[in-house]
Amino acid sequence: MSSAPNWSQNYTNNLNSGHVSTEMLAPFQSTDGMSGGGGNAVMPTTQIEMTISCRNLLNKDILSKSDPYCSVQMKDSWSEKFVEIGRTETVLDNLNPEWVKKFVISYNFETVQKLRFEVWDVDPDGREFLGHFETTLAEIVAFSGRQFVGKLSGIPNQDCGEIIIVTEELSACKQIVQMQFKAKSLTKISWFWRNDPFLVFSRSNEDSTFSVVLKSEPVSSTQNPVWLPINMRVRTLCNGDYDRTIKIDCYDHRSSGDHRLIGSCHTSLRDLVKGPNENSYSLMHSKKQKNKNYTNSGLLELVTIAVTEEITFLDYIRSGTQMHFAVAIDFTASNGPPRDPQSLHFLDIYGGRLNPYEIALRSVGEIIQHYDSAGMFPAFGFGAKLPPTGEVSHQFPLNGNSSHPYCSGIPEILNHYRNRLASVTLYGPTNFSNVINNTASIARQFQDGKHYFILLIITDGIISDMHQTKNAIVNASKLPISIIIVGVGNADFAAMDELDSDDVRLQVDGKYAERDIVQFVPLNRYLSKNGPFVRSQADLAKEVLAEIPDQMTGYMKSRGFKPIKIVPTDPSSQTTTTQPNAPTFSMS
Repeated sequence: MSSAPNWSQNYTNNLNSGHVSTEMLAPFQSTDGMSGGGGNAVMPTTQIEMTISCRNLLNKDILSKSDPYCSVQMKDSWSEKFVEIGRTETVLDNLNPEWVKKFVISYNFETVQKLRFEVWDVDPDGREFLGHFETTLAEIVAFSGRQFVGKLSGIPNQDCGEIIIVTEELSACKQIVQMQFKAKSLTKISWFWRNDPFLVFSRSNEDSTFSVVLKSEPVSSTQNPVWLPINMRVRTLCNGDYDRTIKIDCYDHRSSGDHRLIGSCHTSLRDLVKGPNENSYSLMHSKKQKNKNYTNSGLLELVTIAVTEEITFLDYIRSGTQMHFAVAIDFTASNGPPRDPQSLHFLDIYGGRLNPYEIALRSVGEIIQHYDSAGMFPAFGFGAKLPPTGEVSHQFPLNGNSSHPYCSGIPEILNHYRNRLASVTLYGPTNFSNVINNTASIARQFQDGKHYFILLIITDGIISDMHQTKNAIVNASKLPISIIIVGVGNADFAAMDELDSDDVRLQVDGKYAERDIVQFVPLNRYLSKNGPFVRSQADLAKEVLAEIPDQMTGYMKSRGFKPIKIVPTDPSSQTTTTQPNAPTFSMS
């Protein structure tokens, strides 16, 4: 049984020593579903996986071909502008790119989901526009064929080429396939040097076309390569269909991007799982097959294969892993004087209109409280001068009680937040590193795989200690912790996007984050135009918690922690199997 985190004692000790810690409270217990009363409307949705490729793109480079990537953007019917939901990898020197990266989108049958695809050429000194295409997700999904083809436009008097979009409803398959291949006697493509072979895996579509799902790394200078092991979801490889055709192409890698096909073969996961002895394939080149003396371009052989069940976020939660939340609120002067109606902290006593911080606390709090069985949150402010000394604090309890910094639910956090606004002076600077380091100091004590910690920071985004914050995040990335930053107001949040390192791993002073632990959410994206409330609570909930499951499971797997299997027992049996007790939290 794990020991109980004594959050209050940790907080008091650090306060007395001049270091205020962010204590966590309340086990995060996931339920199988959120309860609701009769008559609730549920939006019918399904998960769609989208694959993108292009044909005949414009060539913007002089000495080589364009290096394209595609930005995928979406907006709902009530939105003013498109918001990027992701972008593909960049394919070098290719006017007909087939991007590997897939996009998983919730398809809502009863709403208009507009999509915009922008294709860009990456250059050393920036990027160049290659064209765009706009449509709706419904139009793509409803297309009778599997390959939806659209004309790229946006450059006057230029044929920008075509974009090909393939969508498929996502399988619920939770299996992972691990396999390794080798080849022997590959046909030599060049007279002067050996091949640098790599493999491209594609799965078949309903119209007999193929969509790329994986590209291996090339093996240098060999006709007998052994590729690194492949680890991927069965859902990605064949959407859970063991009988779906899988095409494997073997190419000779060229730095120009003009890779040369060595040969191809076809298989299925059903055949592959039979093992190495049953999986040796002749690599065939269609153009060479016309030669009666041609046999093959080499042999592709399966070395090893294993299919295992994917361990998910819910597997950990249901086995007793507990999650702990703390809240930190920005009380710096950059938010504006609380008495000013334009201030982000303005309290509309008479009109009852919520300010952005109140909206964020209420909206995000209503999301996370469903995962907190005790309904208790340690809640803090930072960046204000505190009475009676006027000393600036970078972390202080909202309820004023250093030994018991907890609030019983979101309404109590809101009450203490409003009271604190009346008693402190907004000041600065906006330092994140203190609250992050102190949360990490708690998480560091509980690295047993039974606890995970989440720090929610609500801020106007004008950060002062970026270098220290980066260091704090890089150091915390080794610990069981995630950070959700909710940005309020209209500030430039570019710095927050840098901290939310989805595409480029965060680094500082030559040190890299072990994993991405930050999720940044701009609240304005979800606010209604006509009132002080969130337009789409479901969309906000999705983005706030979007990366937490993968961040938690990624940490657990990296440390070798597996969910504890709970074995059902017969009530009449004298012996029983129980889960480890949840930590008890000292309030003294």
